[in-house]
Amino acid sequence: MNRRASISRMGLAPAAAPSPDGWDLRVHVTLPHLQGFRAAARAISFLPRQPARSALQGRHRARIRGRGLDFEELRNYLPGDDVRAIDWKVTARAGAPYVRVYNEERDRPTLIVVDQRMSMFFGTVRNTKSVTAAETAAIVAHRVISQGDRLGGIVFGDQCVEELRPGRGASALTRFLSVLTHANQRLRADAAKVRPMAMNAVLRAAAKLATRDHLVIVISDFDAADAETERHLGAIAQHNDVVLALVTDPTADKLPEQGAVTGTDGQQQARLDMAAADVRAGVLSVAADRTELVESWQRKMKLSVLPVTTEHETLPQIVSLMGGARP
Repeated sequence: MNRRASISRMGLAPAAAPSPDGWDLRVHVTLPHLQGFRAAARAISFLPRQPARSALQGRHRARIRGRGLDFEELRNYLPGDDVRAIDWKVTARAGAPYVRVYNEERDRPTLIVVDQRMSMFFGTVRNTKSVTAAETAAIVAHRVISQGDRLGGIVFGDQCVEELRPGRGASALTRFLSVLTHANQRLRADAAKVRPMAMNAVLRAAAKLATRDHLVIVISDFDAADAETERHLGAIAQHNDVVLALVTDPTADKLPEQGAVTGTDGQQQARLDMAAADVRAGVLSVAADRTELVESWQRKMKLSVLPVTTEHETLPQIVSLMGGARP
């Protein structure tokens, strides 16, 4: 692929040094790069107890329920047992106190849905949105596996969707990161124009994989999201915990006041005069409307939202959002 064309398209300055295999890690990820987040990912957690500063805490944010409980047995009450565990109906019938004993479920499946469409192949400062999304997904995936939970995913571009059913251990992690890497590396500045993949179709697939008691994390810029998207997310959230990672670029709220900005879909280009107030307002309103839509889902459905920007390094952002100390 023409990597120089990709950098030109983004408006990014040349990298100080490419990865050992020649990839510019601000434009595309590599498998070793994504595998490298393993140790640092331990600084975050998706278990029920969250730090006070975590974005998963707060009035309008969902409480992560965590693993459920499996009923194991009824047995006689023993000194020191929690009186809240007494089964009063059985106790009344038996004439002696009985308690219900539960075991914590061994794991909770996590489904990571990652957007790698052409709308994500854009960035103006540090990374493309597609790279920031891939790094976010990798950080989450490492933490899921290290917690002993099952990992599954849906990675989608404009022409393909890869579905991975939740699995355990290193093999599930490697498979997910490999699929994610391949989807990311297929993005290119000179790609032929195709009809964008509909996010609603992807969410329908997610609902089939995550029937209930899953943690579902959707990482996207939510391009072309609409009222149907809200309905799909609401249906998934009825029986699962849902976290949205909204990936944005600084152009979402900051544009130069003079000069021109060039936009492209990979084939055609358009120059936008930033000195024209109506042009600036139009460009900014698109991003603002999308952000407001996602924030409205947070309010209506109590979904957790993690705002991630291409402007800064991904890992410190995720750790900070989750209330942890900077790595």
